[in-house]
Amino acid sequence: MIEVRPAVAADAPELVRLRNLMFEAMPGMAALAGPGPWQSTAERVLRERLAVPAAELTMPSFVIDDPDRPGRLAACAVGTLERRLPAPGNPEGLFGFVFNICTDPDHRLRGYARACTEALLDWFDGRRAGRIDLHASSGGEALYRSLGFGEHSTALSRQRSYS
Repeated sequence: MIEVRPAVAADAPELVRLRNLMFEAMPGMAALAGPGPWQSTAERVLRERLAVPAAELTMPSFVIDDPDRPGRLAACAVGTLERRLPAPGNPEGLFGFVFNICTDPDHRLRGYARACTEALLDWFDGRRAGRIDLHASSGGEALYRSLGFGEHSTALSRQRSYS
């Protein structure tokens, strides 16, 4: 049985480690992965966002502990919950975004990513998020499709890089 648990603030360094592994595996991102100022900022944000009471949580995160190395994580799924104005198709105005799913290479192909992602989706469903979005890597696309994800058009997107 796979044991998934909600992440806590103390998991922040490990969540950042897994996030870096995710970037290393992404085409076009591998060269940007590794030590950098983004890591300390990400750790601080995770500590802050995971330290709030459960009713106020907006960055749900689910993890599986590494069974062989205490203090390390084997896998994670992290997202955000955002309230926008309600609309006919989303009367609660809640949107989820999944942005960090990663399994440590030593623990892949055991169902850990699926278990963490299912826990995250259940969390979103429990709050009645009307839509949940993610950007899928080619390696994760089959998993996400099996969990009900499909194409959704986003009209335009603007991105800036601040160094």
